[in-house]
Amino acid sequence: MHMTVPPLTPPRLALAKVLKISRRNGWSVAVFAGLCTFVSLAFGDLVGAGIGLLVVASGVMEIHGHRLLKRREAAGLVWLVRSQLFLLSVILVYAVSRLFSFDSGYVLSNLTPDLEALLNESGISRAEIGPLVQTFFRAFYGSVILVTLIYQGGMAFFYRRKSSLVLEELNLPPNSEN
Repeated sequence: MHMTVPPLTPPRLALAKVLKISRRNGWSVAVFAGLCTFVSLAFGDLVGAGIGLLVVASGVMEIHGHRLLKRREAAGLVWLVRSQLFLLSVILVYAVSRLFSFDSGYVLSNLTPDLEALLNESGISRAEIGPLVQTFFRAFYGSVILVTLIYQGGMAFFYRRKSSLVLEELNLPPNSEN
């Protein structure tokens, strides 16, 4: 007996792609953030651990959305979009708060005599160190903000854009051969 394989329609392909991406992305976020949370706890960084737990929560939200979609429940799409927007918000609040927390006095107080001598040999005076570190600090957190806006914003947009096709597929019987 020869079984025919149902055709891969655009709605079916969209659901398959959303399921594949949400599984991979959700687990990646949850596992990586979980490891970072443990590292933060090991160093006694409770704020970092708290941020890590919020990021883990966004990964778990995405995994939950994936599982709902796998059970053909349309609510999964809402969870996928919200997971990205939640993660975007957490990272933006953290990065912006870091941008406004820069303290050049703290940077200078942590200079060791050896590091200061090395910087002086390189032609960098003590007065130039604060602005130099601040420039790096701003560039780093500015990059974090930009990458987050592009990636998490792009993921939310992707899930939202695919929602009409996915909903079309979910409204079909699971073994439909349209």
